[in-house]
Amino acid sequence: MKVTQEKLPASQIGLEIEITPEKTKETYEKVVKNLASTANIPGFRKGKVPRQILLQRLGTTRIKAAALEEVIQYGIEQALSQEKIQVLGQPQLLSSFEELISNYEPGKALIISASVDVEPEPNLGEYTGLQFKAEEVKYDPQQVDKALEDERQQMGTLIPVEGRSAQIGDVAVVDFKGVIAASVGEDETAEPQPIPGGEATDFQLEMQEDKFIPGFVTGIVGMNPGETKEISAQFPDPYVNEELAGKPAVFSVTVKELKEKELPELNDDFAQEVGEYDTLDELRNSLEERFQKEAQQKTKSHQQEALLAELLKHVEVDLPETMIQQEVNEMLTQTAMRLSQQGLDVKKLFTQDVIPQLRERSRGEAVERIKRSLALMEVAKRESIEVSADQIEARVKELMEQYSEKDVDEKRMFEVVENELLTEKIIDWLLERSTIELVPEGSLSAAETETEEVTVDEPVAATETVEQPLLASTETASVDTESTEG
Repeated sequence: MKVTQEKLPASQIGLEIEITPEKTKETYEKVVKNLASTANIPGFRKGKVPRQILLQRLGTTRIKAAALEEVIQYGIEQALSQEKIQVLGQPQLLSSFEELISNYEPGKALIISASVDVEPEPNLGEYTGLQFKAEEVKYDPQQVDKALEDERQQMGTLIPVEGRSAQIGDVAVVDFKGVIAASVGEDETAEPQPIPGGEATDFQLEMQEDKFIPGFVTGIVGMNPGETKEISAQFPDPYVNEELAGKPAVFSVTVKELKEKELPELNDDFAQEVGEYDTLDELRNSLEERFQKEAQQKTKSHQQEALLAELLKHVEVDLPETMIQQEVNEMLTQTAMRLSQQGLDVKKLFTQDVIPQLRERSRGEAVERIKRSLALMEVAKRESIEVSADQIEARVKELMEQYSEKDVDEKRMFEVVENELLTEKIIDWLLERSTIELVPEGSLSAAETETEEVTVDEPVAATETVEQPLLASTETASVDTESTEG
């Protein structure tokens, strides 16, 4: 079979396929025979319809169309096999089907045109000697003190308070009910609107201002058990529930009971209670080592991110649409799985109206992810960077033991581990051959935050209005949907 190839944009190959006269006739005759054996035509038994009658009743156009479908499928499959073309997605017919029907004559050659998406070939420029900046995360000794204080708070014992009013640091048991207050210029005689989730009974409130919207906790300071008071507060702007952002609110609050935390002393007994430590010094040393390691890991993570961002500047590749859409599908699937694990109803979040928006907003990130992956694999190819089978098997064994109680596809696990280990090895190889200027933490990310676009995960989280006893701060209400690269 004669096949002519042509390179097209977006990593496509155009195919001009000439179907032989023998094949066009053979396929046509086979279709006529099949129709003759199955067609229901009054006055004739099945399989006994004369050929001429069959052609008159069904029409030559219908028969040619049925034969043409088989011819096209055969031609494309044979062309791909003959030319040894590895395709992505489904081939696309470029010829007009109506035109092909008019040109199709059994026993004569037929030319069809199609296109297929293929694996793109990245054009990678310089990848060694790259120069870029990365934020350095330094260990802060105060982290140890904060961790110890947080643990003390967790281990604290609540004891009733008598003879004084509420103060910051207490735990107050309260009843409250909130409504949206009239803003300046609004009709003050209108019926106040209840706040969704803004009502609770016997709610145990930690008296820390950052736990609730501004004004709520400070309004309770000075109240005594049994006292009821109206407290004015203000929703922050922005806020997780956009309809409440910046709105004034009034809460009717009754303090029913006051408690305070009795904290354990920081001593060896405390260390032994926390974990397998004999002394407080051992606990401190363990925390210090942990935070130092975390700082080093975060610094390396920033270096890796900066490297990949710089590498993207040196790669050009024409991506096929099939590959982009596959990556978008993978991203949305990962997001849906994470949200589902967090207890959210994915079906309510991923509606038919929302999905097209998410797909469009995910496209840019999908393109970057693919380019990064292709660039890294190109480096591995040029520099013969590989991961040994022993390394992969050891890591797979470790993970299989870790997830022994779950149904895990070991073959898929092997593929994921191989990709992760290879990617890590390539990045380390590139980092060793790059010049990195370490800058203070926050100096680069601060500028990026100002122009940062919302990621695919965030609009999903934002649609889940927090309907708890009160809308804690926006920080509390957010959903962690950290991205995972494939």
